Amino acid sequence: MVQTERFDVVVLGGGPGGYAAALYGAAAGLSVAVVEERRLGGTCLHQGCVPAKELLQTAEVLRTVRRAAEFGVGAAEPDATLDLVVSQARKQSVVEKLAKGVEGLCKARRVRVVAARGTLVDGPGHVVRAGDVELVGDAVVLATGSVPRALPGIGFDGVRILSSDHVLAMEQVPGRVAIVGGGAIGCEFASMLDDFGAAVTVVEAAPRLLPGVDAQAAEFLSRRFRARGIAVLPDTRTTGVDDAPDGALELRYEGPDGAGSVTVDQVVVSVGRAPRTDGFAAAGVELLASGHVRTDATMQTAVPGVYAVGDIVDTPQLAHVGFAEAIVAVQAILGEDPDPVDYDTVPWGIYCHPEVAWAGLTEAAARDRGLDVVTTLHRFGGNSRALIMGEPDGFVKLVADAATHTLLGVHVVGPWATELVAEGYLAVNWEATTDDIGRLIHAHPTLSELFGESALALGGRGLHA
Repeated sequence: MVQTERFDVVVLGGGPGGYAAALYGAAAGLSVAVVEERRLGGTCLHQGCVPAKELLQTAEVLRTVRRAAEFGVGAAEPDATLDLVVSQARKQSVVEKLAKGVEGLCKARRVRVVAARGTLVDGPGHVVRAGDVELVGDAVVLATGSVPRALPGIGFDGVRILSSDHVLAMEQVPGRVAIVGGGAIGCEFASMLDDFGAAVTVVEAAPRLLPGVDAQAAEFLSRRFRARGIAVLPDTRTTGVDDAPDGALELRYEGPDGAGSVTVDQVVVSVGRAPRTDGFAAAGVELLASGHVRTDATMQTAVPGVYAVGDIVDTPQLAHVGFAEAIVAVQAILGEDPDPVDYDTVPWGIYCHPEVAWAGLTEAAARDRGLDVVTTLHRFGGNSRALIMGEPDGFVKLVADAATHTLLGVHVVGPWATELVAEGYLAVNWEATTDDIGRLIHAHPTLSELFGESALALGGRGLHA
């Protein structure tokens, strides 16, 4: 017998967008239910952002220990070793603590959590069916997330051909690995596996790594990767994978110089993620050709009262974008006339070494829009804190309107770039000028000084830069 329960909002999916909608709605006094087939937290917490960054932190610790002698610090062994089983256990403990935190928040705010696979049902009202429970909501928020894309003819087996999920669960470092896809996730994996001791080859179909990132930042990362010994093959298309002797694989490709191949122990396919929107069209939700859900500026779908957020929408697949979209959706449900998410200024972070982060427009994107821009680029090589840390590689690049010096984009490559970009995001989001930034006092010695110095320099009055 089907049990019917009624709520102000029913959320289908418990990842960042889904649980954010639930928590925000509950905080506003709405009765909320979340349907999630696994655990709250979604891909970001369990198979994505958090476990990836935990393992990248392991890579940073490994690099630091290996360089300890530079700082006069002795170690028991000249060569630091890695026990990936222990690292995986630590990763899982971090994930578990955060998962329990989200579950605790939902419990404290009286969010009804249904552990089942849910389906949006066509017909009158807004109904989500989950097992033997039928949840009826005045509004529904769809947040079913995404799955790793596979390459045609190259399916995942979890042993030799891996998705991001498989990489984040590995307990042995491969001797040789090819990474197909040089986007954010591919570059993070390349950096991490190189630090762990694997011989890494990155194959990217676009003309350079990190398509969509500022060209100077992407090229800088490519040079640093090559200097580390990572083979970078841009403008190269993967054509197949064959068995090779001794259980190895031969990855075939076609590049600027013709056909070639590389022999590896494992292939990591990192070519993006596909939205999980099966069944939505049958319930009246309009889908784009890409499979993403079509929404308006308030995240409402073609079905009144049904909203979509996160990876199923054709917007940046970032947890913090899912958070922002969830807030907009719930504000719309509350009738509060929300401001739409400004995707132009979204902060991005890539946690490879060196880190890459940005907010706002790239120089190329700004010029493509017909804007007259000026830029400035200053390197960490003269920054006191960067030299103290032994991390002088990288730069801060500002893109500004030529007439008003209003900041349009901030791009950082180097130490702690993913933290430093927060100031850049605030500046771009609040349409600050370089004069505004130049008047701010940045503590010395800090990495953030380079942002202030760059702003002063753009006005022709830089100090150290």
